[in-house]
Amino acid sequence: MGGVIAIMLGISTLLGAAALFGLLWGVKTRQFDDYSKFLDGTKFDSEDALNDAINLEKRKKELIKKNNKDSGYRPPD
Repeated sequence: MGGVIAIMLGISTLLGAAALFGLLWGVKTRQFDDYSKFLDGTKFDSEDALNDAINLEKRKKELIKKNNKDSGYRPPD
């Protein structure tokens, strides 16, 4: 039983170290930097497209509220 736990700890430590190494490599090589993404998004979005997105979000929230009232489910506060 103790050997199984030791192997599991070793494998999880190895996988965690690999994930940390991958994250640090991505940060170091600037894989996550995209400065123009948000600027390009606003530059090429028309006012109508933005209004449609807002209306879609409103309808989605209303539908969720309606479904929650109908089902009797209440999310935790």
